Formats: sequence, structure tokens, C-alpha cells
Amino acid sequence: MTQQATRRIRIGIDTGGTFTDVVAFDEDAGTLTTTKTPSTPSNPADGFINGVQKVLDLLGATGDDITAVSHGTTVATNQLLEGKVETLGFITTAGYEFVLEIARQAVPDGYGNSYFWVKPDRIVPADLVKTVEGRMDFEGNEVRPFDEEGARSTARWFRDKGINTLGVNLLHAYANPSHELRMREILREEHPDAVVSLSSEVLREYREYERSMTTLVDAAVKPKVSRYVTNIHERLDRFTGANDAGRERIPFYIMKSNGGVLSASEVVNQPITTVLSGPAAGALGAGLIARRAGFDKVLTCDGGGTSTDVTVVIDGEPALTTEGSVGAFPSKIPMIDVVTVGAGGGSIAWTTPEGQLKVGPQSAGADPGPLCYAKGGTEPTITDAHVFLGRIPPHLLGGEIPLDEDAAAAGIAELAGRLGLTPEKAATGILEISAWNQANALRQISVKRGLDVRDFMLATFGGSGSLLACSLVDILDLAGVVVPLNPGNVSAFGLLTVDVKNDYVQTQVAKDRNLDLAAIARTLDELHHRAADALAHEGFAADEHIFARSVDLRYFGQAFEVRVPAPAGEITREWADQVTDAFHDAHRALYNYDFRGDESQQVEWVNLRVSGIGPIKRPEVITVASNEGAADVESRARKSTRDVVFDADEGRIATGVYWRPDLLAGDRISGPAIIEEFGSTIPVHPGFHVRVDEHANLIITKEAAR
Repeated sequence: MTQQATRRIRIGIDTGGTFTDVVAFDEDAGTLTTTKTPSTPSNPADGFINGVQKVLDLLGATGDDITAVSHGTTVATNQLLEGKVETLGFITTAGYEFVLEIARQAVPDGYGNSYFWVKPDRIVPADLVKTVEGRMDFEGNEVRPFDEEGARSTARWFRDKGINTLGVNLLHAYANPSHELRMREILREEHPDAVVSLSSEVLREYREYERSMTTLVDAAVKPKVSRYVTNIHERLDRFTGANDAGRERIPFYIMKSNGGVLSASEVVNQPITTVLSGPAAGALGAGLIARRAGFDKVLTCDGGGTSTDVTVVIDGEPALTTEGSVGAFPSKIPMIDVVTVGAGGGSIAWTTPEGQLKVGPQSAGADPGPLCYAKGGTEPTITDAHVFLGRIPPHLLGGEIPLDEDAAAAGIAELAGRLGLTPEKAATGILEISAWNQANALRQISVKRGLDVRDFMLATFGGSGSLLACSLVDILDLAGVVVPLNPGNVSAFGLLTVDVKNDYVQTQVAKDRNLDLAAIARTLDELHHRAADALAHEGFAADEHIFARSVDLRYFGQAFEVRVPAPAGEITREWADQVTDAFHDAHRALYNYDFRGDESQQVEWVNLRVSGIGPIKRPEVITVASNEGAADVESRARKSTRDVVFDADEGRIATGVYWRPDLLAGDRISGPAIIEEFGSTIPVHPGFHVRVDEHANLIITKEAAR
């Protein structure tokens, strides 16, 4: 394990499009230290190391004191969202070369959209798909032998074409991977430069299209993620002196989409698991904070410089899905159910040829950034609108980054001239469009899934996540808003709350009344051993291992499954009945009906799953002193007054500005108000009220709801 350090400091780093967020957890003192530093898009490793150095300087510590680093990255996500997929080759079973073209009959947003929807380009063009003879059946029995000579010819063809990234999906390899494993051996012999992903290692489930796409997405991001992780790891090693004699490499973990972390050395072998790395950490961190504040039903809103990510968290657990996608690419891996919308602080406001105002999804990012950054930006952004309206101060990070108010005002005025509006109308219009974009994303993960948003609090975090909180309450009629302390660093905080986690799945379709319980026990035992081996490789002792079972079930004839947890213990008929009862309950909760007790409608088991979990020590959510006996909040925390526009028709109104670190538990503030801290700003609109709870959270509600 790691060398004994003078202090034990674990660091979480979330690299966003504009800022790199850092949280350090001193395991001995139990304290958290947060900071931010500008991201460096040209070489993200620079911003990463700058963040590590900055937080260590704040602690008076050195690289020798670091015991582990957990990292959330958007490298894979951005590559897929931007469609920057390198040339891929695809190897599949003879007769199935058009599986990508056939895809699924489903049309996004329903059949009513079929007149307008254009099928996206395939991830691999037809001329780069090659087939190999050989066939397994769905039980893993060999129907036709693997054609080794044909496989060698295929490998040489890709080598001669210079196609170095390949996905391999042979029919029913989830049941028996031997043909795929032999294909990889041949590729190593004939095309040693090839980067290869096998479907039996990426996704051991049936459904050929989804398995093909998931495998190809894994292959597509593998080269870039590998280069990025290797670069970061090498820089971290140099920084901590791991290259010196006697100094071991510190554990370096990457956040996975499923809500766990994995060592960097393993992530390069399964990079698809990182496609929602950053948003997953934020959802986990916000869920933990909100639950400890007493809120069990929460919608999260993570606002960054480029986009806003939203998800549902119930009882502290974010919703999971295996039906997700990133950009145009479906990925059937377990991931936190996140919806992303291009509405971040850097989203650009623009006009159509017809004179309509639009906001995003194009973003100014960190470089050149908004006009007010004075780094060469040429178009107004959401941040410029906030600056012009006075809702954020003329600086960021407590004064470290000054903002050019005149540049923001000039850009807004030019846009307003094109629209025939006053600058105030144009700026509030930008923010209103942005709020509706975020509200639509929140509806997508709540109302469209049968949830009543009026029962939910909104947890806002990220640098820009809280700027439109009051507008979202008005649009969606939410119960209120909870804003954690240091909201700009919640994703980095979430990285310190995450266990090591590996998921293993095996398709084993069978009707409930005909279950082969011995076969299920063998499969779960195999998955259990694979999970245990992975945890041992990650350095966890056997007595630390935690395992969680789950099963995907459906009613016979349905196209999609519902996942339910399965209890530990011996696999008996009573055990199976507990699983099917849980399925009936979950189906009713999702669709408002079930067929419990209906002998004519059978339950079908589809996938068996085991997750291996290696627990870590979590930081505690802080508490703050009570305001009893302290000076009143106006004299203690109000630092200035600023003219702010909340409604363009009412113009600028004098608004109190409060410094959040000076707020105490029990403090109450009525809007209009501006609450500022190092990494973010919270505008409180007229008609809203703020209460500070014992954990320093801001609880914002409408006056009528108090």
C-alpha cells in the first residue's frame, strides 16, 4: 500500500469546462478544504496539478501527505457529445453485418416524431464492417466452429487499411466468449497495434444492437481516455515523488457512471464506464447533503460553464439506468440517470436570421470564455447577462478573477439592438430562456416519469447552478431549493464519498415458474468471484468486501426489463419469490399496474447482476454554530448594497449583498438579496425567503410557502 505520510489527505478533483474544483479531506482532523482554479482545455493535466498544489498550499501540506486522489472527468463525455469519434472498425458474426443499420424500430420522442427525425450516421460505416464465420447459440453451445483463417484475413485487412481501433461483437458471446477471445488473440498476432474492445467484456448481456453500440463506444473513447488518464497519472506521480526510490504510487481513482470509482489502471481497460463521470459525482454529493438536511425527494441541478446536468435522487440514492445514451450513442451500461442540457454559464446568446433570441447549446467555454472574461470572447453569454443585471459581482473566486462589466454591457446592448429591445429586456430574456431550458430537462427526468415535482426540493450546485434557482421554483412549482455550502465544489466533494464499485452482469433468460435455481446459483457465484477478484486487485481485504445482487425482470412479452435488488443468502424458491414480489412492486410504482396473482401473465427473468463494493471513509457534512446570542444577520453578514435587475419592467433596485461564510444556523433573509461566497453567487428574488440550517445549507422557499 502507500507510504506512511505525516498527514493523511484525500483529494477529490472535478475538471469542468471552465473551472477545476478541488476538495481535500484531512482524514485525521476530519476537516474539508475547498478551492477552485481555472481549467486548462489545451492540457487538462495543467489545471489538475494546479488544483492539487493550490489546495495543499491552503493546508500547509505537501505531496507526501496525499493518500489518494479521486477524479471526475468529462473527456469521454465531451468526445461523444461533440461527435469526435476516430475511425473505427467492427467485427461481427457472418450474416449480421447490418446490425448497426437495422438498429431499433424506436423513434425518439415517439412515432409522432417519425416524420421529422433523421436517423444519425452509424458509428462505423458499412465498408468498415467485417464478418467472421462461426456461431454460438443463446445457451453458449457452438453451432458452427470459429473460422480462424477468415479471422486472420480480417485482421490483416484492418491492419493494411490502418484501422487501429476495433470493436468485436460475435453473436451470443455473452453466453460463451470463447470465439471473441480467440479473435482477440489473432488480432494480437496479426495486428498488434490495434486497440480492441470485446462485447463479452464490455457488456455481457443479450440484444445485439445495444451490445454492438456499447462495445463500439468503448472502443471509440479508449485511445483518448487512455492518453488522458496516463498523462494525469504520470504528472501526479512526478508531483508526489512516486518516481523516487521507496515512494510508491498513491491510489488514483476515476469516477464511474454507476456511482462508484475505479483505479486509473483499470479504467483504461473499460473507459466507457466514465462517460458520465463528473455528473455522477455531483448527484451523489448533492444527494448525501440533501438527505442529511432532511430532504428525501430531491431534483439536482448541476450548473457549469458549458452545460447543466439534472437528475432525480430519492432517499439519498440517484436513479440508475441501463438505457442511457451520450449524444447520439446509446450505452447500455449502468449509469446514473442524468439529463444534460446546453445551458451553462458560458452558453452563447444569439439570434436567428428571423430575429429570434436563442441561448446555447454553443458555449464560449473557458477559453475565450464570456465577454466579461476579457480573453477574446466575441458573443454575449449567460454569465454576461448576469453581470450586466448585477446578479453576480464584477469578479469571480472571491476577487481572483476580475470581470469586465463594460464588455458585458456592450455585448448585451449590441444584441438588444438586433432584437429591438432594451438591454435589460434582452438580458432578462436570455436568463428566462436558459431557465426554461433547465426546467424542460428537469421535467424530462421527473414529470415524464410519473413524479410530482411539487413534492421535490431542488438541490442546486456547480458554479452557475444556483443562479436561476428562484426562476425554476416559479416555473415548476417546486417545494423549494437547498443550496449546499461551497456549491461550486459539490461534485469534487461527491468524489470523496464514493466507494470503489464494479458491476458484473450475465444474461440468463428463464420464466419464473421454470427457474433452474442451481443454474442461477452458479451464475451468481461466478459473478461474485469476479467482483471479489476485482476488489482484491484494488487492494481491499476480503473482510472489507461488500456485494449487492440485482435482477432484471419483465412480464413475458414485454420488450424492456425492470431492475430490482435481490437479497443475499441461499438461492431457494423462497428467495426467488422475494425477487418476483419486489418486481411486482417496482412495476406498479413505475407504470401504475402489475399482474401479481395473475397466472396467465408470467414473469420472466432476464439478467443477473452482482456489484462488488470496496468501502471508503466518508467525510462528515459540516455543522455551523447557531445564531443565538450573535449579532443580527444584517450587521454581521450584510457587506454592501448593489443595484440589481430581477424584473426588466421594474428596473434596478437596491439589493443587500450578504457574505455566506458569516451566516449562522437560524439566520433568515428575505429577498431581494444576493448571497455570495468564494465559488458561487445565489440571487434571491423578491417574494422568496432564505433560512440557514445547521449544516450551513440555504433553504429557499417562496414567501407564501413559509
